[in-house]
Amino acid sequence: MSLQDRYGNQLATRSTAARDAYLAGVESLMSATPGMEAAFQEAIDADETFALGHIALARAKQLLGRGHEAKAPLARAKELAGDASPREQSQIAIFEKILTGQAAAALEAIREHMKDWPRDGMALAPATGVFGLIGFSGKQGREVDQLAFLEPFEKHYGDDWWFRTQLAFAQVELQKLDEGRRNIDAALDAFPKSAHAAHICGHLFYELGEREEGLAFLREWMKDYPREGLMHVHNSWHLALWSMETGRMAEAWRLYDEALRPAVAWGPQINVATDCAAFLARAEMAGEARRPDRWRELADYVTKWFGRPGLGFVDMHTVLAYAMAGDDAALAKFTETPAGATADLLAPLARGFAAYAQGDWSRAVEEIEPLLATHERLGGSRAQRDLLEYLVTSAMVKAGRASEARAMIETRRPQNGKGKGFPLAGL
Repeated sequence: MSLQDRYGNQLATRSTAARDAYLAGVESLMSATPGMEAAFQEAIDADETFALGHIALARAKQLLGRGHEAKAPLARAKELAGDASPREQSQIAIFEKILTGQAAAALEAIREHMKDWPRDGMALAPATGVFGLIGFSGKQGREVDQLAFLEPFEKHYGDDWWFRTQLAFAQVELQKLDEGRRNIDAALDAFPKSAHAAHICGHLFYELGEREEGLAFLREWMKDYPREGLMHVHNSWHLALWSMETGRMAEAWRLYDEALRPAVAWGPQINVATDCAAFLARAEMAGEARRPDRWRELADYVTKWFGRPGLGFVDMHTVLAYAMAGDDAALAKFTETPAGATADLLAPLARGFAAYAQGDWSRAVEEIEPLLATHERLGGSRAQRDLLEYLVTSAMVKAGRASEARAMIETRRPQNGKGKGFPLAGL
C-alpha cells in the first residue's frame, strides 16, 4: 500500500497511523493550531523508522522556540535518510540547513527541490512569509522576490488554503490588496481555524486602515484560539495595537499584561521580544508615559534569548529595548559587534533609539529617517516596520515639525495615517 501526504507525495512508511499523525502535524504546522509537536511525535511512535516524522518534529521544536531540542530528531532523520525516497532525502537536507543556520544555502536548496517536487508544501513553507528565508534574507527588493517566487506555484496548488494564505500575505505586503483579499477570504472559507489565515486577514485590515473592522474580526476569531497556539502572542499584539489606536488604552494594556509581556506570554521568543518592544514604543508615541519597569523586564528577556546580534529584525527590537531601558553597556556590546545580513543598519538604529529615549528628537530623526527607504531589508511585515515610520514621525512632532511629519506619513503610509485613529500624540 502506498501512503501519501496531503499533496500526493509518497511517504516512506507503511503505517497508516504514522501517516495520519504526520498529516495532522502538517495541518497544525500550516495553520498554527496547537498540536503539531505531539502529532509528529505520534507519527514517530507509530513508525520509529519514518524519517520524515523525525525531521518534522525537529522543525516543530524550532518553530516553537525550542531549537536546542531539535538535535536528536535531526540526527535520527539523517540516520534513516538512506531508506527514504529522493524527495524525502532532499527535504531532510533542506531542514538540516535551516536547523544549523545555513539560511542562504537552505533557500537555494528549496529552489532546486521545488523544480522536481513543486507540490511539496513542507519544503516550500520555510521560504514563505515575512519571517521566512526570503523575508529574513536582508536583501532590498525581497518583498517583490517573495511574490515572484510564489506566483509560479499557483498552478500546482490551486485552491489549497495554505498556499492561498501565503500568496495573500505576499500580495498584501506589496499593496495588492484586492488580490490579497480574494485569496485570504478563500483560505478562511476553506479552513476557518487557520491562525495564519486570520493573522493575514488582520494585516489586510491594517493596510486598509480599517481599525474598528480589524479589531472586531480578530477579537471574534481569537475567542476560541488557545494560549498555546503558535500565533496567540502575535495576534494578541494586533489586537492590542488596534485597541490603542481606537482609544481603548485600558484594553490595550490588559492585552499586554495578560498575553504579551515576558512574564506571562507563551509563544516563540521572537514574537515576545519583538511584539513587546513594538507595543511599548507605540504606546509611548501615542502619549502614554514611559514604563521603565516594563522596559527593564524586556531588556532582561532579550538578553536571555537574543544576547548576540545576527538577525536584523530581532536586533532592531533588541537595541530598542536596551535604549529605552537605559542599558548603555548592552547597547554598546551590540553595536560594537554587529553581525548578519543587516549589520550595517544596527549602529544607526541603536543611535537613533538612544536619541529618542533621551529626548534628542532631531538626532533621532537624523539617524533613522535615512533607513526608511530600505528598512524592508530588516524583515518582518510592513505593519511591524511601521514602528520606524512612526518613531521618525513622532520625533518630528516633538521637535516642532508637525506639518513635515504629517506630510511624510501621508506620503509613505497614507492608509495608516488617516482618520482619528492615527496612533501618534500631537499629530
